[in-house]
Amino acid sequence: MESKNPFFRTKSFTNTSSVGTSSYETRAIDYTDTMTVSGTINKSFILLLLLVASASLIWNMSTNPNNLMVFAIGGAIVGFILVLVSTFKPHLSTYLAPAYAVFEGLFIGGISAIFEMQYPGIVINAIAATFVTFLVCLGLYKYKIVKVTEKFKSIVIAATVAIAVYYLGSWIFSMIFSSFQPVHYGNSNVSIGISVFVIIIASLNLFLDFDQIDKGAEQKMPKYMEWYGAMGLMITLVWLYIEFLRLLSKLGRD
Repeated sequence: MESKNPFFRTKSFTNTSSVGTSSYETRAIDYTDTMTVSGTINKSFILLLLLVASASLIWNMSTNPNNLMVFAIGGAIVGFILVLVSTFKPHLSTYLAPAYAVFEGLFIGGISAIFEMQYPGIVINAIAATFVTFLVCLGLYKYKIVKVTEKFKSIVIAATVAIAVYYLGSWIFSMIFSSFQPVHYGNSNVSIGISVFVIIIASLNLFLDFDQIDKGAEQKMPKYMEWYGAMGLMITLVWLYIEFLRLLSKLGRD
């Protein structure tokens, strides 16, 4: 199975041995040691609770934008490192996934507080938009209104990589040339259009997450892959939330 999700498209899912035996073997299968959809959902809720608790702590801790930015940057860096380690060491996801949720909560809490200072009410709207999008995508996937085909995966992964390259390139040029102004900055029609496009692609990545979790359960992958799957889903939700914050801030500017 070849995943097209940026987080899942690693050897972790393709090379991880499934827990199971053939019908010709006499050894019984212990299904309690295999990945399940329900187990992944439960662990996703645990990660979400950890993230919200961590974000709430930072939200209520300081009103100084500089302090908030320190927490946000620090949380983002540590969270990114934990994702990289988990990608190459999926058996450590049992510990890395909760840690990721906590540090990513620092990032979310700091960024959210800064946005809220500038645009009162934006955070609750971004949260609502994120969860509505999640529920809609889940419903479309569950009832097979949207089917995750290989062509669908290829298009989504290509668009996701293009967005990542664009963001990285814009950041590098901004560091080199102080006068450089990325197209997605500001609240022009083009900038708003880019934000809408990115939100659509982030939403489509949810379908890849759902599909990968289903396939992982079907292949009876090890139990720790539930944490890995939950972590991948959380990464997409965080990305989607940040993009909603960006879009709503653009729409709220004069």
